[in-house]
Amino acid sequence: TYAPKLILLDISDINCIQDVAKEILNCYGCVDILINNASMKVKGAVQSISLELDKKIMDANYFGPITLTKAILPNMISRRTGRIVLINSIQGKIGIPFRAAYAASKHAAVGFFDCLRAEMEEFDISVSTVNPTFICSYHRQPAPGNWEASIWK
Repeated sequence: TYAPKLILLDISDINCIQDVAKEILNCYGCVDILINNASMKVKGAVQSISLELDKKIMDANYFGPITLTKAILPNMISRRTGRIVLINSIQGKIGIPFRAAYAASKHAAVGFFDCLRAEMEEFDISVSTVNPTFICSYHRQPAPGNWEASIWK
């Protein structure tokens, strides 16, 4: 049994994920179950959301989980065991108005993890995607005209 260790990670900061994964593996030696559960979303019309914000959503919801998974995966493959879970969203299957960046990032994640599932079968690594319907999240109320502040975390 290991004592819990708190490691802070901004999943949208792709540059720090490798170091965090290395820290986790150095501390515990392996990861048995990786649950990718971080997410960001924004609500707004496509023409009102900046490309910069689109990229931030994609970093958090797509590149973050795949970067962390790729950092942990070699350890699981070498041990020929492990479970990877993506907590995604129903919007990864069905897009709805005013959520284009969020839905696109969730669609991309579903595609990646579906492919990963097929590839990891030979290594006895289980890959699951959970797509719940709408959930209540922490929300910051935006100031008028400030779409950046309408990010849900």
